[in-house]
Amino acid sequence: MEQLPDLAPLAAVAKTLAGEWGLELGMPFSATRYSYVVPAGADAVLKLRPAEDDESEEEADALALWDGDGAVRLLRRDDARRAILLERVRPGSDLSTLPEDEATARAVEIGPRLWRPAGASFRWIGDHVPRWLDNAESEPGRALVPLARRLSAELDVGRAVLVHGDFHHHNLLAAGSGYVAIDPKPMLGEPEFDVAPFLWNPLSSRMRLDVTERRLAAFAAAGLDEGRMRAWAVIRGAYLQTDACALAVIRALV
Repeated sequence: MEQLPDLAPLAAVAKTLAGEWGLELGMPFSATRYSYVVPAGADAVLKLRPAEDDESEEEADALALWDGDGAVRLLRRDDARRAILLERVRPGSDLSTLPEDEATARAVEIGPRLWRPAGASFRWIGDHVPRWLDNAESEPGRALVPLARRLSAELDVGRAVLVHGDFHHHNLLAAGSGYVAIDPKPMLGEPEFDVAPFLWNPLSSRMRLDVTERRLAAFAAAGLDEGRMRAWAVIRGAYLQTDACALAVIRALV
């Protein structure tokens, strides 16, 4: 069973920061499991990450780079205490509430705003893929690992742009008349890397080949390389997916 972090120490830090920054904290958001995320007044959200969360290590740096264009705006940060203050997104509903084709169209619009050049201060996905696949040897997706290793070896993994890292329906929220991304796990990579989790979300749906093909076609029409999207779906599916139906669809993509 997956071990979730103890958020009580983070709640204590949040209380201290609220006093220092003059924030009035509400009740934590019920959907958060890995970080402590709480309303801070009417227009802001305070987020604290546990020490063991290294995937979001450069979250504040990415949000600062995006500066509210395609992603939630960063208001304040305290790197030593792994805390960020964010602009609150309203109305805040995510893409899973939209019809299929509209949700995909919105994602296709948001992605290019995030995929922009960034410096070497961000980690490169190519340094981490081997470890991710090694860890997948004991996971439900292990049957995909040999194919994933071959595809990974054939890719000259890009490092030109910043990727979100967890780009899917539940991390793309309505903000006024548009949508913005939240909760990035940023690294240097290539846009095609980001499409994979969008293919097997939202959580309430079952992955289907026909729907997946339509999503891939929409991103390809926007300029992404379809072959690389398919390869990354297999590579990332090998270590991220646990659903047998989704794994079968992913295997059928190449």
